[in-house]
Amino acid sequence: MTGPLVPFREIVIKVHSRCDLACDHCYVYEHADQSWRTRPKVISDEAILQTARRLAEHARNHALPSVSVILHGGEPLLAGPARLRRICEELTTALDGVTALDLRIHTNGLQLSPRYLDLFDEFGVKVGISLDGDKAANDRHRRFADGRSSHPLVVRAVRLLSEERYRHLNLGLLCTIDVENDPVAVHDALMELDPPRIDFLLPHGTWDTPPPRPDGSPTAYADWILTVFDRWDRQGRRVPVRLFESVLSTLSGGPSLTESLGLAPTDLVVVETDGTLEQVDSLKSAYEGAAATGFDVFTHSFDEVAAHPGVRARQLGLAGVSDTCRRCPVVRSCGGGLYTHRYRSGTDFDNTSVYCTDLEALVRGIELRTAPRTVSPAVGDDAVLGTAQHELTALLLARLHDELAGRGGDAWARAWTLTAAVERSGADGHDGYDDVLAHPYTRSWLLDALDALDGDRSGSAEPGARLAASAAAAVVRDGGPDLAVRVPYENGALFLPTLGELRLTGQPERGTAEVRPVEKGFLVRAGRVERRIARPAEPTADWRPVRRLGRDGAPDLAIDDLDPYRNCFGVPVVPRLGLDEAAHWSGRLAGAWSLLRERAPEQAEAAAGSLSTLTPLAGPADSGPAVGRHGLGALGLPLRADARRLALALLRGHRRARLHRLLEVTDLYAEDGLWSHHAPWTDAPVPVSELLAGAYERAGLAAFEPGSAEQALRAVDTLERAAELTVSGKSLLVRLGEEAERGR
Repeated sequence: MTGPLVPFREIVIKVHSRCDLACDHCYVYEHADQSWRTRPKVISDEAILQTARRLAEHARNHALPSVSVILHGGEPLLAGPARLRRICEELTTALDGVTALDLRIHTNGLQLSPRYLDLFDEFGVKVGISLDGDKAANDRHRRFADGRSSHPLVVRAVRLLSEERYRHLNLGLLCTIDVENDPVAVHDALMELDPPRIDFLLPHGTWDTPPPRPDGSPTAYADWILTVFDRWDRQGRRVPVRLFESVLSTLSGGPSLTESLGLAPTDLVVVETDGTLEQVDSLKSAYEGAAATGFDVFTHSFDEVAAHPGVRARQLGLAGVSDTCRRCPVVRSCGGGLYTHRYRSGTDFDNTSVYCTDLEALVRGIELRTAPRTVSPAVGDDAVLGTAQHELTALLLARLHDELAGRGGDAWARAWTLTAAVERSGADGHDGYDDVLAHPYTRSWLLDALDALDGDRSGSAEPGARLAASAAAAVVRDGGPDLAVRVPYENGALFLPTLGELRLTGQPERGTAEVRPVEKGFLVRAGRVERRIARPAEPTADWRPVRRLGRDGAPDLAIDDLDPYRNCFGVPVVPRLGLDEAAHWSGRLAGAWSLLRERAPEQAEAAAGSLSTLTPLAGPADSGPAVGRHGLGALGLPLRADARRLALALLRGHRRARLHRLLEVTDLYAEDGLWSHHAPWTDAPVPVSELLAGAYERAGLAAFEPGSAEQALRAVDTLERAAELTVSGKSLLVRLGEEAERGR
């Protein structure tokens, strides 16, 4: 086994090894491992003390911010209040000042009373109760040894725990599934008790002892669970259900929320009543000794257990599941199922789950039911994507303000106050502030400033200067209000984002200028000199405006070769273009748009609608487009490219930029790099991010470049079998297939 040890963050302590129920589905007493018979009924003082010491040592060595300790059995309440108090005291004392302690107890509830709950309240012990549904469902398995029903006593315990004085201790209900029970009745009975959470658990089984399937259906458990899901969904999901939330999380690119599903490494160890250290308890269902490690708390550390081959095998993620599972599109959601459920004599745990068909049907069933509601609207709507991007820039600005609070100096405070005033003044319909905030290089500035604060980049200009310049530009763009905005300048030039640069001839290299809007233009005062720019779109001897394309049928885009933060592409930008050079580049760009409208009108329209700013780049003519640290709408293009190369670069760049910006606001895939995929344009295997990016780009080029449609469709076919794609990613895939087909 390779890789670093995964420290234990969850410790199960068996405080009592016997039970007051005789549940016929219990993995402790009714399955293969019967080691409970040889262990003491109650955990000893020595075992408690040494467990607390080992845990404190482990938490300190790994700098764990918190650990969870679950008091378990058997039935832990049989240990009695005095023994439970001793355990809580030892753990609390040992971990004080070392790590946060999350204490929990899982019980059948029969012994639960205010005496226990007052103790748990004192130590913050959260309580989970096992209940399998209504009386008929619960009593199918969870009875006393003499056959009496446990249901009334368990419900009494749940209602006691739900009282206002104890509700903060309530973890919720654990329900073991039996497909012979009515799923709707089970759901409704549990919901009626208003728990904070419900866990539905598959009964333990292996390929040697498979779970019962009364009707022989290979998806009996999935069908049962999906019936519950439909009921839960229709009633507004008012109580969280861990199983459902885990599947929904992984389908959207998030983590698994339960050990039973997903590929996250296990981080749990069990302490038996005699101090023996074992692996996860459910392994007792596989065979005698399956959970054993040979270690105990008296002579071994938790690190030694973490290095045990059996523990390491459950920390391998994708590498730890069978070959069949690794090739399955739903493995990221099901994770190959619970490790125990994979066991088969002769092949040990190198198998699919005994619930494999159920898990696949469950994941696909939930995806089918929820996809229309969980797909990010930004996938197919440029307006929504633009709004999300604008919100992201606003969040970055707010974060920068929070970072600079108290240390940004007077310049930032003044600029922030000015910006707030400008934003308020725009409430009557002016949108200059939003225009400047939405400028792609505003994002570059924000990221650069945040990096400088984090120490990741040096040489960033004073952030208050750019904020003040943005406020001034917004005021000028609005044509009002009548605000005088003081803007710091450097190198003898005042730059106003989206507008242009004013050379302050005769003034100091650094200083502050005052900008005030006037009719159709603006006024700048620096020292005793006053400059009036009557027509901001027209150049003068001192004023260099941001040029616009908008000629010969080309869209009205900014050609920004002035903004200091345009240098964000990872490729050198060119300095301000001369008049002839700018005219020649604009002419080639107009020719490129003409080609696009002729050969790929749909993509030309899409690019024109989403791009706002083009920046010329240095380098060879065939260097292609560049996408960098900027907001939606910018694209870097090679200055020396001819019209055809520029047309191709515009299409490619537009697609690359849109995908980059889409990935900033929604997850299209998860676990990038775990799998490798064949791409039709290279002999080397690639990760899903590269395959999706290639398919996205080539689908957009389908009508313009021969062979792109076929490559895109082959990539889409491969991606359809990929486990990494989220629901939004799959929705995008459908669109790519349709685009590629239209471009054939």
